[in-house]
Amino acid sequence: LFTPHFVSKHSLSSASFSSFIILSHPQSVQKCSLFNTGSNSWCELSLSLPRVLSSPLSSNLLSSSNGLLCFSIPRSSCFVVYNLLAKSLRRVNFPTCLFDYESLTLVSTDNGFKLFVLSSAGSSNQALVYSSTVCSWRRFEGSTQILSESCHQKGVFYNGCLFFTTLEPFHVVYFHLESGRWEGSTAVLPQDLTFVRVASDGYQKLYLIAGVGTSGISRSIKIWELGKDEDQGVDYWVEVETLPEMICRKFVSVCYHNYEHVYCFWHQGLICLCCYTWPEMLYFKVSRGTWHWLPK
Repeated sequence: LFTPHFVSKHSLSSASFSSFIILSHPQSVQKCSLFNTGSNSWCELSLSLPRVLSSPLSSNLLSSSNGLLCFSIPRSSCFVVYNLLAKSLRRVNFPTCLFDYESLTLVSTDNGFKLFVLSSAGSSNQALVYSSTVCSWRRFEGSTQILSESCHQKGVFYNGCLFFTTLEPFHVVYFHLESGRWEGSTAVLPQDLTFVRVASDGYQKLYLIAGVGTSGISRSIKIWELGKDEDQGVDYWVEVETLPEMICRKFVSVCYHNYEHVYCFWHQGLICLCCYTWPEMLYFKVSRGTWHWLPK
């Protein structure tokens, strides 16, 4: 959960607030652990969710962005976007009655939010975008089959687009939220990659986080930053960091080389890396160039 921008717009005393990472469990929606990145400490938080979202059997958290949470409700025909601080919600009706979707990404904007959904029906793929400012869906041509079959994590918002990575052969592709156009990144990926993820601060920086090795085994984990040659008009990846060997060994061992479980995201100057099967989180503090485990 990322809250600073949201807090600054909705609080008269935003200076007293910090930014938080909230970890929740599907079977315990009301109780969650909150990590304060300013004080480097944990606390327990009770979320006052509306009744329609308070039961683990009645709702499923799909995505979050700047203080907004997006839920699905089984046997309903809508998504629910909940404003955590204002304690208000909005129901977003499905674009069709019988609607099957593969992936959803919530993107907060200056004047509302957007929902990006990948959906497939038979052999056809669709990308749908909902805008809260006009309260309507737009349909676009879907992703290529390679993307729809290998979407590891939510789209990463950067410079007006959502970025995704694919399974081997690895690619970075992105979707223009306004025009609905798909493109592939022209930046050549480094060699000998075992898995690929992306993270971004939203506007200025895009990072590539990847394992490097052979035969599907990561010997190291590195971070690259997207660079641009304005004269040549080309993009390229610049290596900025390598995970220390001992930390890399531990992280790779807890993943059991099953890199589909690796999840990566950006939070207030931190590149966070975790594994769905291990209750610890690793993060890289970009400003200091240091690696840390989130304290237990």
